[in-house]
Amino acid sequence: MAKVIEGLYYSESHEFVRVEGDFGFVGITDYAQDALGTVVYVDMPDVDDEVEAGEEFGAVESTKAASDLISPVSGTVVEVNEALDDQPELINQDAFENWIIKVELSDKADLDNLMDATAYAAFCEK
Repeated sequence: MAKVIEGLYYSESHEFVRVEGDFGFVGITDYAQDALGTVVYVDMPDVDDEVEAGEEFGAVESTKAASDLISPVSGTVVEVNEALDDQPELINQDAFENWIIKVELSDKADLDNLMDATAYAAFCEK
């Protein structure tokens, strides 16, 4: 069973959001990194780019496949995880610690469309 953390928000496309104040840290879930296999490249937006809930913001490439990253929230990118440029495999080591982008949230109502840990765990078991 993939690791699921309480207190985060989850999308059906296997991204998570950890909310801290007006900011959301977005990454892929443990389930997603496990399904992808060894991550070899992360395509990230630039700082100050706008992301829209439900829209693509980048991609993760692994030895098995490439997968689009779909933003679970809308807002402005204020930081990207530059460590992933040189060490994309950090996502495999701990997907939840190694977020991909930090977004200043433009509408916290986006979070209402996401799953909590219990719902996401059940979704992954299907």
